[in-house]
Amino acid sequence: MKRSTAALSSLLFGALLAPPGSQAQDGSWGITTVDGITVGNHTLSEKPTGCTVILAGQGAIGGVDVRGGAPGTVETDLLDPVNSVQEVHGVILSGGSAFGLAARDGVMRYLDEQDTGYRVGDIVVPIVVGAILYDLPMGGEPGIRPGPDCGYRAAAGATSDRPAEGSVGAGAGATVGKSRGMARAMKGGIGTASITMPSGLTVGAIVAVNSVGDVIDPATGQVVAGVRTSDGTGLADARVLMRQERSSGEPQSGANTTIGVVATNAALTQAQATKVAQMAQDGLARALYPAHTPGDGDTVFSLATGTLTGPPPVSRIGTLAADMMAEAIVRAVRAATGVEGIPSAADLEAGR
Repeated sequence: MKRSTAALSSLLFGALLAPPGSQAQDGSWGITTVDGITVGNHTLSEKPTGCTVILAGQGAIGGVDVRGGAPGTVETDLLDPVNSVQEVHGVILSGGSAFGLAARDGVMRYLDEQDTGYRVGDIVVPIVVGAILYDLPMGGEPGIRPGPDCGYRAAAGATSDRPAEGSVGAGAGATVGKSRGMARAMKGGIGTASITMPSGLTVGAIVAVNSVGDVIDPATGQVVAGVRTSDGTGLADARVLMRQERSSGEPQSGANTTIGVVATNAALTQAQATKVAQMAQDGLARALYPAHTPGDGDTVFSLATGTLTGPPPVSRIGTLAADMMAEAIVRAVRAATGVEGIPSAADLEAGR
């Protein structure tokens, strides 16, 4: 009986974290499966970088959890449950390091044009939060980075269609496996995943993966992408390297970061949304090794659109959010496209 139960558990969790496309039903997949959530990407043509916008046009209750040691964020204080404004209308995830925070201005302008925001008398103020990742060295000039135009275009293109994954938007210049430097890194990207329960409860995630650490598939325990062997043809496994005497020292502060959003159609308070964001970080820790380092700015936002009535099962929502976050991370690197000197997971697999 124990063996049968363990086998069933493994089968179930493996199904939750299956390869890309394996759960898609009726064309729906990812965070846009959550009622009220739309996603838009804009990728710059001059170099691998861009931004991704997650919109909640009717407003959503928001929360955030920041665990990396080198975050680049905007308006996270607003999401503290002790503060007054409860609703969020957009989240910007952007490349470009701190310069990329300017992409938020474009999202603000777009939402203002749509008369979407927090009403103060006759005035509407869009509430847009966000985070950035570091991709400045990725081809082209470091001075090319996402700005207001990137944010505006991503917001204007936001739809409820299945979001693009891989080397697009905020994931265009993302890399992973940098514990031995960029010379042995691999391509990161953006990924998304979702699950809908028989009750109608839906939980989704979207994440731009630009980590110091390796990406681990929790369903198998295998490295999907990460620091490569010295000859560049295989995976060295950061879990092994971490236990060796030789060390490359601390990763460069601010040069990494995994940033994402989890969303649900449940009606949550801001304190509950914050707890869901905290629990979703567990999925990040399952799928990245190491995670939350001094050189990462790992940040997870949460949104609750409240279209599903009834008391919210917060523990279940947070648990599923962690599952979807882990799956989205794995999907991001599996869908990524390599660039010169930085292969993708598919490139490495094809070369074996």
